[in-house]
Parts: sequence; C-alpha cells; structure tokens
Amino acid sequence: MTLITLAGIAAVSCGKKEEGFRYTLDQFADIKVMRYTVPGWEELSLNQKAYIYHLSEAAKYGNEIYWDQNCPHNIELKHALEAILKDYDGPREGEDWAAFEEYAKRVYFSAGIHHHYAEDKFFPTCSQEYFKTLLDAVGADSNLLIPYMYDPALYPQRRSNSSEGDIVKLSGVNFYEGLTRGEVEDYYASIEVKGDPHPVSYGLNTKLVKEDGKVVEKAWKSGGIYGAAIDRICEELEAAAEYAENDIQKNALAKLVSFYRSGDLREWDEFNIEWVKDTIGTVDFVNGFVEDYNDPLGRKGAWEAHVNIKDAAASKRTEILAANAQWFEDHSPADPRFKKSEVRGISAKVINAICLSGDTYPATPIGINLPNADWIRKEYGSKSVTIANITHAYDFSAEEAPNSTLREFAWDEGEIERAHKWGSYASEVHTDLHECLGHGSGQLLPGVSTTAMGEYSSTLEEARADLFGLYFSADPKMVELGIMPDKDAYKAEYDNYIRNGLMVQFTRVELGRPNTEAHMQNRKLIAEWCFEKGGAIEKRERNGKTYFCVTDYELLRSQFAELLAEIQRIKSEGDYAAGKDLVEKYAVNIDPQLHKEVKERYAALGLKPYGGFLNPTVVPVEKGGEIIDYKLVYPEGILQQMLEYSKYNTL
Repeated sequence: MTLITLAGIAAVSCGKKEEGFRYTLDQFADIKVMRYTVPGWEELSLNQKAYIYHLSEAAKYGNEIYWDQNCPHNIELKHALEAILKDYDGPREGEDWAAFEEYAKRVYFSAGIHHHYAEDKFFPTCSQEYFKTLLDAVGADSNLLIPYMYDPALYPQRRSNSSEGDIVKLSGVNFYEGLTRGEVEDYYASIEVKGDPHPVSYGLNTKLVKEDGKVVEKAWKSGGIYGAAIDRICEELEAAAEYAENDIQKNALAKLVSFYRSGDLREWDEFNIEWVKDTIGTVDFVNGFVEDYNDPLGRKGAWEAHVNIKDAAASKRTEILAANAQWFEDHSPADPRFKKSEVRGISAKVINAICLSGDTYPATPIGINLPNADWIRKEYGSKSVTIANITHAYDFSAEEAPNSTLREFAWDEGEIERAHKWGSYASEVHTDLHECLGHGSGQLLPGVSTTAMGEYSSTLEEARADLFGLYFSADPKMVELGIMPDKDAYKAEYDNYIRNGLMVQFTRVELGRPNTEAHMQNRKLIAEWCFEKGGAIEKRERNGKTYFCVTDYELLRSQFAELLAEIQRIKSEGDYAAGKDLVEKYAVNIDPQLHKEVKERYAALGLKPYGGFLNPTVVPVEKGGEIIDYKLVYPEGILQQMLEYSKYNTL
C-alpha cells in the first residue's frame, strides 16, 4: 500500500491556552469542575453554526434519559433539587445549606445518587431532618426521596460485581425490573438469531420488566418509554437537517429520526452505516443509545450525545493512521486468524467538543470510536476521534493547581523530564491509536456472539484497544510516519501508564472497595499482568513511599504484545472463562496497604481525582428579527448550568 507520512507532525501544538480564561470553576468532594474553549468557532459559517445549534438543542433534550437510566427515582430527585435551588425561600447559609449545595452538585455531576466512576452510592452530609424541611418546603415527596438518598441498603451500587451475587438484582440501574440474571439471559437467548452475519444489538434500546409473570421488553422510542424527550430530540434533529453540510448528513439524520420513532434496531444499524460514510463534514455528532458499560450484562445502551467540529491541523496525524490502518492490522501481534484481511472505512480525526450530554456529561471521554457493532466495523468501517480541547483543558486546568501527581509518584527527575518533554503528546498519540485503530482491529470467528464476554466485555475491549495503542506507540513505524517525534518519546507514555495502572488511579477508589469501573479495570489488568510477568517493571521504596518504575521498555513492549494476542484470542473465540479469569485475577482487587498509601499521598497534594466539564451555550444573535450569528456563552458554575438546563426537562 502507499506509505503516507507527514514529516514533523509531532511539532503540531498540543493546544493554545486562552489568556485570561479560567478553566477550573469549582471543586467539591473528590471532583473538579472545568470548562473548555472551542478553537475554530469563529471560522465556521452561519449555516454550520445553525447546524450545531440544533444538534446541541437535541443533545440537551435527551439529557434526562441518562438520569433515569442510572437509577429509579433519579428524575424525582433531580426535579426536587431544582425546585429547592430555585424556589426555597428559607435561609441559604450555614453548614446545613452548604452541605445541601455540595450534595446537589455531586448529584448533578453524577446524574444521580451513585458516584459517576466508582458507582457506589454517596450520601448527603446534612441531616435527614434538615433535608426533609427543604423537600417539604417545595412540595417534593420526602417519603420517597429521604430513604432514596439516605438508606445505604437501598440501591447501594449502580452496577455490581458478579462476585457479590446476582448482578441484575443487585444493580441499581433502571434497565431491568423484577428480574434475575438468569431470566434476562434466557429471554435474549430465546430471541437472538444464531449465525446471523448482521446480528441485531438486542436490548440496546429497551427496558426489560416482568408483568403477570412474563418477561416483557419495552422500547425507548417515540410513543414508548422516554417518548416525550425523544419527540423533542427528533424535532431538533429535523431542524438541524435543514443546515446539514451534505446529503450524507441529511440522510443519516433522517434515519436516526426514523429509528427513534420506530424503535427498530435494524434502523439503528442503517443510521450507523450512513453516519460512518460522512468523512468530509466539519461538524459531526453522536446521538443515541450507545455504550453498554452501565449495564451489568453489557446490553443496554446509555443515552448520550456529543456535538463537535474537526480540528483540521491536528487531524493530519489521525488521517495518517487511518490511511495506514492495514499495515497496523497486518503487523499486530494477534494470531492471523483473528485479523481482518481487508480493513475498511477507518475514519479518524481530532475534534473540538461543543456540547456534551447524557453519558458524556459532565465527565467525558477524551476519545471515541463508533459504531460498536462488530459487523458494521468490518463491512463499513468506523469513525474514531481524539477530543483535543478536552485534553488541553485538563492540562491547562492542572497548570492552575500548585501541586502535581507526577512529582509525587514519579521515581526520579529523568522520569519527570520525559513526562514534561513528551508526556502530553505521547498520551494523545496513544489515544489516537486506541480509538482510531485499536477498537476497529481484529475480528470475531464465525458464529461467535458479540455478547459472548458478558459482564467482562467492556473491560476486555478497553484493554484490547489500550494494548494495541501501547504496542504500536513504540513501533519504529510511528517515527517513520512522522507521528512520533523521537524513537524514545513513547517511553513517557509507558512510564505514565504503569504508574497510573498500578498506583495513581486508586486515588479514585474508596478504601476497602474493589476496582469496578471498566477503564480502571483495564489499566490495572494490563499493568498487574506485566508486573507479575517480571523483568520489565520494578517496585521500589524510598522514605516509606512506593514507586513502580519501568526498567526495560523493550521487554515491556513484548509483554504488551503477548497480552494483546491473548485478549484478541479471547474476544475472537468468545472464551468467556478465560476472559473472566483475567479480569477477576488482575483487575478487581487492590492491595489494601498500597491503596491506603496512595490515598494518603494524594490527599496531601490537595487535588481532586475526578474532573468533568460544563458546556458553552450556543446563543443566537438576532438583528432586525433575523439570526445573523451564533455566539458561545461560557458557564460560571455547575449549579448555574444545571438550572439553565432544567428548561429541557421532559420526563
């Protein structure tokens, strides 16, 4: 194939800080709330801005769907908090009110009563009596909401682990009602078509309930569950289509609206096939029931939306990766049986976010690869993005803080120097590889179900994509293509990945709790597996503190290759037992002494382990009764934005 390169691409800027712009807005509990700028906004045409405006309105109308999916009664709580913040006419000062506001911020950030990442229930620190006076003052149902918020036995986890019992009955998610895991699995086994080359993602847009002793599936669609919200989404998508940049976008929007109205997952597939075709537009979006990470059985799609524009300059490196996708597939360490003989339709770009909603808001990914259906990826390709302005906002916000985890957990000045020189860029390249090529690589053997890995599918898929990125980050091909600026630049990402996977990320987990979130499990699995193999990572101590250091980068890369080959085999063959063994052995349990040490060291830095972002608001500018422009208005705080968004309530 033709070798496509771009000399000096690594010199592309990692983002420009807006002078005088405050990135960090608020900090509370274990959370930092930030905002991001949108480079390139002023260069857009009026039509493009109008397109973005309506796509953003559609995104906001769907946000409450995600709240309701996370747990029953989240919507009642959300509306009660909004009523108190707007209408309560009692005193708004003192410790109790401050505790109420912090709880409201936590609920808003997590879209419900469970921690957005750790997935455990969190509680108000003000008394039940005080909270009841607030609820009663605005006419909210305190008999329902007080136990919902305060009872530790009621919905203790959003998503549970299989080691704790029946993961359907124990999980607080609002996907199943009155059912056991066995009943859910039996139901889908009875309707799935074995051997279908184009399998439907059964259950992606439905709730399963038991009525009169029978299992019934109810669709999230117009006229069904979430019908009022979906109708408003459709109205805005149809309005957006009037300003679409090309016919492919218009066709994709029409198919998405048709899917929302019918609930037919074949139409969802048709939309995704059309959506993948648009590789020329500047504006793009995600809207629908997409990721299944929140479902303990990995079937139900959490609702999400994302509106963005292409960063043309930064996209040059991802376009190179996409153009050379077949080379990477051919040189993957996986068994040839599990590789695609012809990689199709890989589209990759760097984007700047404009509106996040649902499962991407306020906590958002820094990369996306869609669609998720393996057969669509194989036959039509996929779109992969790295979200530049989010990554840069994280970096700029960190500069506003006096301390850093790097200096606390890195072993020596050499490691710190590598991180300062190459860390941010090497991390972006790893994300590019993960999203652009990793998720789209490999193939299932004929007859293997896309749901074969069950509750372990998300962790294993993220590990597979991460390993793909780690392995190829160090390949000489990356320097040859002009993507990596130096043959040793990848070492900064290896340092960071092992340091984070074995230590730093556990600042996010409460003492005594297991590691449950899929991305954190993936990182721990990879780092722990390589550490156990020995020879490449060394555990060191100094002044009573623990450090993990990469001592042999080439050996570590070979270990990444070995594990990538095994996880690809597990997925391709549908080897549930082997996948379960990997996750349960390496990804879940945290050494209690090390966990305590990490938490104490991190706490001394005064930093927050979690971050998320508020959106700018796209506002029409009128003159003489006509819209002549659209401007971005940036938020000042989480409560302000959440109350502003209450006008989009439909549930």
